[in-house]
Amino acid sequence: MDHSDRTMLGDKALQSHGGEKPHIWSSLEGGPRIDIGKQIFCNRSLNMRNIVAIGFDMDYTLAQYKPETFESLAYEGTVRKLVYDLGYPQELLEWTFDWKYMVRGLVLDKKRGNILKMDRHKYVKVAYHGFRELSKEDKVGTYGNTFIRDSFDEPDYALIDTLFSLAEAYLFAQLVDLRDNNPGKVPEGADYPRMYKDVRAAVDLCHRDGTLKQVVAKDPKRYINEDTSIVPMLKMLRNSGRLTFLVTNSLWDYTNIVMNFLCASHKLEGGITCKFDWLQYFDVVITGSAKPGFFLEDNRANIFEVEPESGMLLNTDNGTPMPQVGSTSPKMLPKGLNKRYRVFQGGSVGHLHKLLSIESSTQVLYVGDHIYGDILRSKKVLGMNLTMLVVPELEREVELLWELRDTRKQLRLLRNERDLVEDRVHHLKWSLKFESLGDDEKQNMISSLGELESRRDQVRLAHQQAQGDHHQKFHKIWGQLMKTGYQNSRFAHQVERFACLYTSQVSNLSLYSPDKCYRPSEDFMPHEFHILPS
Repeated sequence: MDHSDRTMLGDKALQSHGGEKPHIWSSLEGGPRIDIGKQIFCNRSLNMRNIVAIGFDMDYTLAQYKPETFESLAYEGTVRKLVYDLGYPQELLEWTFDWKYMVRGLVLDKKRGNILKMDRHKYVKVAYHGFRELSKEDKVGTYGNTFIRDSFDEPDYALIDTLFSLAEAYLFAQLVDLRDNNPGKVPEGADYPRMYKDVRAAVDLCHRDGTLKQVVAKDPKRYINEDTSIVPMLKMLRNSGRLTFLVTNSLWDYTNIVMNFLCASHKLEGGITCKFDWLQYFDVVITGSAKPGFFLEDNRANIFEVEPESGMLLNTDNGTPMPQVGSTSPKMLPKGLNKRYRVFQGGSVGHLHKLLSIESSTQVLYVGDHIYGDILRSKKVLGMNLTMLVVPELEREVELLWELRDTRKQLRLLRNERDLVEDRVHHLKWSLKFESLGDDEKQNMISSLGELESRRDQVRLAHQQAQGDHHQKFHKIWGQLMKTGYQNSRFAHQVERFACLYTSQVSNLSLYSPDKCYRPSEDFMPHEFHILPS
């Protein structure tokens, strides 16, 4: 169902609140009202009573990074790699980063140096070359062939589907402008695809040598949002009898620091002393998982057990402890660490199911932030079709939707008037062309047609301006995250297709009963929506 239909149905339902901000009551006994920005939204029915295990990604799921500091850190690290490792000019070091400029759901055209926002039908609605907006003629000329519609996939395009990708998209746009204005300043032979490849290589270098994570580990409070609801959420899920697990691409040393910060009752300041108390909230922790490959059915990666105190990797037989060389028995966990809570590195989803003693992936709810790496792979490859997507931007988006409800109503009225006038124009043109008319009648119709065409142009312009102003309230360049014009955006379409549930923060789970049955709002076909009672 189109998101706009759901939104409009929501407006009708909210009229009964008399202007009060929308909320639902917590399903926990005696629980508070849940603000709309904290609600969990449902695309497909999901009964939590059937869920045996709930798993989480760490980065941008449990750990929400602060874009103003973390994305700036990623940007600066990438620029340094471009200059000192890949031969780009020193002036890049003076560049600045606007962390609010890029949004998720964009597509980079690597061949042409363009950044695109499209709707669910892959119609390009907004297009920029670097930081220069393309004219309507250029946009239609390049992407407007509806009979030969591009797939907008790799290798010619890059999808900006994660918050990690925003800094590299911004840097790519800057390099496009640099090459256009000063082609001699970029390395020889560096066309748009090569520059994007270099940006990706620089990002990978930052991750491979630990540049980013070393800085974050020294001061996690500067880069990660504190969320005091995470531990209560995990406790609630475990007290309800659910197994919980963590699967992250981060290695053990960094994972331990971040999870200590999120779960410790004290603040980690100055000299950080990491403990292992947080492991009590998980039955299995898998680090260095190499998602999305972790979810591949034919993944044959070895799985190693991690010794928490030293970080040493111990051999296992598909997760079962093995005697180490020179020993006749498996190595024991450190004293005081419950053997029930085990940490691993590598492996595959098959190992995970064995460790949790899970027979079917339909018993597992997986929570992540990456549509491709976390959600799409887990659904399409393994049939792990119970997924929840964390979309931090959603909280602000739904709050604005509520604040702008009167504007959205006015937009619908303008759209209806525009459609009505255009229908009358077409009807008059048809009558003038095909009907037998007297001279006076024909002259009256021509006069009416001129007035209607003038009115049509006025209404069309008013509607376009109002719609543009409305979208700029969400983002000055790209507009509403979940919309492109009146259509669902490409990002919204993916959320609808691949996520059973979606919400702004993982800890919103703590506001609902662990046995809740989530159901989507009633679906309406377009013909049904137009005859809904007011």
